[in-house]
Amino acid sequence: MHEKKDNRKPLILYYIISLVVVLLLNALLFPQIERYSVKQVAYSEFLQMLDEGKIKSVEIDETQIAFTPTEQIEDGKVTYYTTNRVTADDQIVQRLIDANVVFDQVVPEEMSPIISFLLSWVLPLVVFYGLGTLMFRRMSKQMGGNSMTFGKSNAKIYVEAQTGKTFDDVAGEDEAKDALQEIVDFLHDPQKYRDIGAKLPKGALLVGPPGTGKTLLAKAVAGEAKVPFFSISGSEFVEMFVGMGAARVRDLFKQAGEKAPCIVFIDEIDAIGKRRDNAGMGGNDEREQTLNQLLTEMDGFDAGKGVVILAATNRPEILDKALLRPGRFDRRIPVELPDLAGREAILRVHAKEVKTDPNIDYTQIARATSGCSGAELANIINEGAIAAVKAGRKTVSQRDLEEAIETVIAGYQRKNAVVSQRDKLTVSYHEIGHALVAAKLENAAPVQKITIVPRTSGALGYTMQVDEEERLLMTREQILDKITTFCGGRAAEALVFGRITSGASNDIEQATKLARAMITRLGMSDTFGMMALETQSGQYLSGDANLVCSDQTAARIDVEVKQIIANCYERALQILTDNKEKLHELAKILLEKETITGIEFMAALAPRQLSSSFGDEVKDAEPEEAAQVDGDATVQGDEA
Repeated sequence: MHEKKDNRKPLILYYIISLVVVLLLNALLFPQIERYSVKQVAYSEFLQMLDEGKIKSVEIDETQIAFTPTEQIEDGKVTYYTTNRVTADDQIVQRLIDANVVFDQVVPEEMSPIISFLLSWVLPLVVFYGLGTLMFRRMSKQMGGNSMTFGKSNAKIYVEAQTGKTFDDVAGEDEAKDALQEIVDFLHDPQKYRDIGAKLPKGALLVGPPGTGKTLLAKAVAGEAKVPFFSISGSEFVEMFVGMGAARVRDLFKQAGEKAPCIVFIDEIDAIGKRRDNAGMGGNDEREQTLNQLLTEMDGFDAGKGVVILAATNRPEILDKALLRPGRFDRRIPVELPDLAGREAILRVHAKEVKTDPNIDYTQIARATSGCSGAELANIINEGAIAAVKAGRKTVSQRDLEEAIETVIAGYQRKNAVVSQRDKLTVSYHEIGHALVAAKLENAAPVQKITIVPRTSGALGYTMQVDEEERLLMTREQILDKITTFCGGRAAEALVFGRITSGASNDIEQATKLARAMITRLGMSDTFGMMALETQSGQYLSGDANLVCSDQTAARIDVEVKQIIANCYERALQILTDNKEKLHELAKILLEKETITGIEFMAALAPRQLSSSFGDEVKDAEPEEAAQVDGDATVQGDEA
């Protein structure tokens, strides 16, 4: 619920007042003016009156002659006469001169004074006002409704605890809630802090990846403290008019001071808080003016009033240092991706809103969603509910949530996709290559599921691995085993068919990224040791890495990355060669069933007789290039 007051009086009231004034003028003032009339006479009558000396003055134009007789009063009205002009009469001017007639009389039009007033004064004003209103409304629509709110803050105001959120609605972010709980406690009982001399932090900056609940935490703080909550986006401060952003900052803090104690939340503050440099026009652009005003307002604000400024961003590295110093944003509160326990708690919170089976294992779902944010977990619950509705069930089952995870990771199943039998055979060996190598490695995550059903993401199949426990650190051996698992698909194609396809493109990308990170960021290289060779920017967004070394060192890095991947590939190829019979057997099972679980896969690793006919079929298969790039997506349970 928003507290919104409109102090503007209805426009119709002004129209009524104007109409009443005009009617009063017409009734009291204009009746005192004498009425007049205009009479049309024949030209011959005009000449007769001229000869008799009865005409006082005339006005001649191209079409008519207007004249005023000597005797004007007729029935109490002033009467003016007109006649059609006869162009053939060349003596008319001379006859008028001889009769001493004046040539300066102007005959008014026969029109009511009130109509004349309305047409002359009221109508133009109404037309101009209407055109102006239409133009401003069109500008307002094109500019998001803010074209005429000069200097006014358009922050949404939630009163008391009407954000509808409390800390009970936030799960998986216990550390962030503990840090914000002190602010809530101060707003509840500020006197105990004043008694000891402590001051309320002026601002707190929430930083973290998208979807982790930064905005939700800010609303929960307002809900817990039961104080007014101002919510505005950083981009809303900057408009096309110079100086408007600074004016809106002033207005926002003025409103906050009037409603103190309260909370002001600025979402995506990087829109106005970007680091200042010399790239602008003399450092005087609109964004910098807005930032300078924000810094000034935060400095001049009395912390004792109980106004807390919360801000959120996923790009803290680009914020201006003046914004982050103590006295402005005193606290930096990380809102990171949830761990295993946090993901399980988030799943349970969102599952309260849907009807679920009582036997759902949320721990297993949490293990399979490593690296997911709170928003993604909420989406998984929603996708599971949609899948249950499509299947005609009244409740969400474990299978629905597992299918939802696959949908979020790899996309929907392409049920009508036409894949040739030869390509399906290639994908089967490719995916079993991943799974078999992972099963034979000591540090690889257990296989959860293998499928060759095409997905809308472009994957012709994938192998899902899920760790049994949360991994916060990875050893060098674990990373090498992971790279070896990535190489298993390509190695299986080369071993069985004697040729390779484009299906390993995603595997190659992931393996190269891990191998390069080992050398440049993780210090796991014998050549370079503990030497940082790259920096990471945008850790919460793209995570792009930039090398900070010479070209010669970069070339040596490339050689070492290539060697690491080559060693892992040879290791994967050796594992598959030693277990070639199992490779054929498992690929046959996968080709027949299209999808097998990790339990079925591990059970099939037990010794059994291999079908010779299937081996002959593989030997006779001719090499064929895969028709689709990124035909494989190997899904890992965790990332380095």
